[in-house]
Amino acid sequence: MAQRPPRQPNRTLSIRSSAEPPVPVEGAPDVSLADVGEGAYSHKGLTYPFGRRAPETGELIGVAPGIGWARLPVPWSLKHINIWALEDEGGVALVDTGLDIPPTREAWKALLAGPLAGQAITRVICTHFHPDHIGLAGWLTQRFAVPLWMTREEWLFARMLTADVRDAPPPEARSYWRAAGWDEQRIEEEAAKGWGRFSSVVSPVPVSFVRMREGDSLRIGKRNWRVVVGSGHCPEHACLVDEEGGLMIAGDQVLPRITSNVSLSLSEPEADPLGDWLASIARLKQLPDSLLVLPSHGEPFTGLHARLDALDYGHRDRLDALHGHLAEPRRAVDCFSILFGRKIDDGLIGLATGESMAHLRRLEVEGRAVREVRHGVNWYSAV
Repeated sequence: MAQRPPRQPNRTLSIRSSAEPPVPVEGAPDVSLADVGEGAYSHKGLTYPFGRRAPETGELIGVAPGIGWARLPVPWSLKHINIWALEDEGGVALVDTGLDIPPTREAWKALLAGPLAGQAITRVICTHFHPDHIGLAGWLTQRFAVPLWMTREEWLFARMLTADVRDAPPPEARSYWRAAGWDEQRIEEEAAKGWGRFSSVVSPVPVSFVRMREGDSLRIGKRNWRVVVGSGHCPEHACLVDEEGGLMIAGDQVLPRITSNVSLSLSEPEADPLGDWLASIARLKQLPDSLLVLPSHGEPFTGLHARLDALDYGHRDRLDALHGHLAEPRRAVDCFSILFGRKIDDGLIGLATGESMAHLRRLEVEGRAVREVRHGVNWYSAV
């Protein structure tokens, strides 16, 4: 596969904030871990017990008894995804799988020939449908003849997107881009790329799966994991929480340094994903603050509540700034400078457009903005 893979929904694009939220506590709770070095440090209310250490290709680092941490390569600024190997009855359960690209397959082969050699794989669990998480789920489940575990909405999205491959985008896509304020030249350039690039970095998704639901208890090895569902970044994102063991596999629902993309999608243009995201943050704050959070990007950390507060504050701060920006009618493309602390190039305009539309939609739902459609373009004004 010589050509580079298409733009992914998990490239780094963080909502900026005009100020930091208050840091609620000094330090963080103690965590008893395996393999913890002396490089632990704290920053912005979070403590990183492993410091800046991270697994090399083919390496598995123990983060707690029976829990291994590995990294797989991801193109561009994101650089990696963390995956987790959980000691299970009769072998090892895997959480998330990486993109279906040659460097990731090679990284898996190094793991399977190295620290996982001789271990039976018992199941593959995917936190959500994005390609860096589900990309090699089909390859792994077929190779080891094991089931895929997911929430239903995430499995359905993955099945839909891998099946929807066509030469040209559907008319709804053109309408979506036009509504955001894209000019006709940019629309034509995007349309020329075809439709269905998701499937180019995702192996065939299994036609059957084991469903996970909010509140389910999964017995994996000697641990009981509770399924905690979040929304906004995707429809039904599964986090796994072992409260007795003090662990949370957070996927993309809580990341330590970057904010997960929250976009208004073509498939549901009247939804309120940012509202869902903020509501999920409130629900996650009911979890113990002492959990060691195992994120999909970045390093394991403690300080869950401080991070959730920062994520909530950042979005609400930008909503207020955006409301002020709408003193004059604006399109989604006119709002990039308010929402993002970086230049939006051609490689990021899709993410930036979806995120801008999600923030504008949230203001509309809150009654702080109104939308007027002129010649297919959405113009938003503050009220």
